[in-house]
Amino acid sequence: MTNPENILVTGATGTVGRQVVAELLDRGHTVRALTRDPAKAEFPAGVEAVQGDLTDPDSLAAALEGVTGLHLITFGGAYFAPLETGPRILELAREAGVRRVTVLHGGGPSLLEDAVRASDLDWAVIMPVEFMSNVLEWAEGIKTGDEVREPFAGRLSAMVHEGDIGAVAAVALTETGHRGRAYVVTGPEVLTLKDKVDALAEARGRGIELVELTEEEAVAQWRAAGHSQEVIGFLLEAFGNTPAVGRTVVDTVEKVTGRPARSFAEWAADHADIFRSSSHAVSR
Repeated sequence: MTNPENILVTGATGTVGRQVVAELLDRGHTVRALTRDPAKAEFPAGVEAVQGDLTDPDSLAAALEGVTGLHLITFGGAYFAPLETGPRILELAREAGVRRVTVLHGGGPSLLEDAVRASDLDWAVIMPVEFMSNVLEWAEGIKTGDEVREPFAGRLSAMVHEGDIGAVAAVALTETGHRGRAYVVTGPEVLTLKDKVDALAEARGRGIELVELTEEEAVAQWRAAGHSQEVIGFLLEAFGNTPAVGRTVVDTVEKVTGRPARSFAEWAADHADIFRSSSHAVSR
């Protein structure tokens, strides 16, 4: 491996952030995990939890001391608002001697990502498509009713394992050759909703019915789940008119990490217990 680096991971308690932390540890690097409340955060042994808030850049000064790489997200604060503090964060990083920065693309333009791209540091933007972990939203319906209720049954997705997103970021943070790259990160195959449901059924050892909702039924379901109108509009567009980038496989994971992207069947097998009801015996 390369020489050990000292990396600060922001968004470290999030779905991707935890994977970046885990991958860096596996690769033998020193990891600091930024969180607003270190006392409540749980990280693997060897991770140094440090306090800081991206909405208050000066709170990062101590956490950045001695850091060579920095992983950033584009939102912050209790309500996950888009960050407007990018220039100051990058200024502090440069003063601290940070050499490499990665930023997790937030799905659209952001001031923080703009600041990263405009910086003179070695930066890479990580642009994942749909996370495999998004299907965790189906867990309750599968456990209680053996069904998935979703609209747009014909939609396609090149969904990606969150661990592979973390791996791409970890490599870009610790190795040369990634400066100025925007990495679209996908899984190894294009899946339909039925493909996903069938993989989960196989993994948990019990059948699952796919119930296709109309748009109106889906909107009512999302509204009942507490989603805002903005989020509902995004879901309708993302699912009803999935852009080509979200349904096209690219080989970024293998090119960057040296190993193939993990399949959804692998993800499902690793998380099968989450979709099993305690009252159902596992049978095939």
